[in-house]
Amino acid sequence: MTVTPTPAGGNASLTATPGGQGRGLAWLALPALLFFVAFGVIPLIGVFWLSFTTWDGLGEIRMSGFDSWRAVLTDPGLPHALWVTFLVTALSWAVQTPASILLGTFLAGFQRYRAVLSVVYFVPLLLSSAAIAITFKALLDPNFGLGAGLGIPILVQDWLGKPVLAFSVVIFVVSWQFIPFHSLIYQGGVRQIPRSMYEAAELDGAGRVRMFFSITLPQLKYTIITSSTLMVAGSLVFFDLIFVLTAGGPGDTTRVLALDMYKRGYMANLMGPASAIAVILVLVGLALALLLRRIGGRDQTHSQLEGV
Repeated sequence: MTVTPTPAGGNASLTATPGGQGRGLAWLALPALLFFVAFGVIPLIGVFWLSFTTWDGLGEIRMSGFDSWRAVLTDPGLPHALWVTFLVTALSWAVQTPASILLGTFLAGFQRYRAVLSVVYFVPLLLSSAAIAITFKALLDPNFGLGAGLGIPILVQDWLGKPVLAFSVVIFVVSWQFIPFHSLIYQGGVRQIPRSMYEAAELDGAGRVRMFFSITLPQLKYTIITSSTLMVAGSLVFFDLIFVLTAGGPGDTTRVLALDMYKRGYMANLMGPASAIAVILVLVGLALALLLRRIGGRDQTHSQLEGV
């Protein structure tokens, strides 16, 4: 707070400096910073250190230099696992984003039945990924599953035994589980758009489709960037659902990096190479997040209505 002098006989005026309030409230971020350091930075440093060691998870930890990194980077299975990870990320984004935007836009209305549908659509996110995988695995069983029970020949297939079908099932199940979460994000974004913009468009004779592409989508630009960042980061660490549903098969068709890390660390007891893969996942996720932020343009902390 600063005092601005005035001519003689006048009253002094008080004006707040823009940075003063920010400096005074900076300490409020301290708990979040400590939490992030304790559960984010320190474990990451520990994993990075473990990537230069040889450890079976129980015995003595021995420094081994770049042996773990050399074993991982020269493994012919790494490029395949990395490719499968990128493919799962890209295809799940391509399926989830349009569906989430449409569903979120629909649920943004204030009719009572839409509130009920919002609760119903959110149910898949409340379920365990392992439970969802077990359920779909039972439903897709060619002998005792849904197709055999209802007598629908097209559903009686070896869904998890053929590479293309198994990969498609993984994308479908992942999208089915997480579309509700992103729909909720887009629902909030649509409700922030001023109603006056739609009223002006209606006066100009614009229909619902035209308003969706000319008003709703442009105003959701930063919401799309935020949702996509969460979607990409989540896709990189898919493990439990894929492990229970396909175990990375058939062959290595659905063996993503996170599953490869688990198999090396907890099935082969190679914590060093597993930690190296964990570091690679962090670097890939950071690179993709920065790329999405770059695509988003200006600072995403600005309001999406800025300049309207």
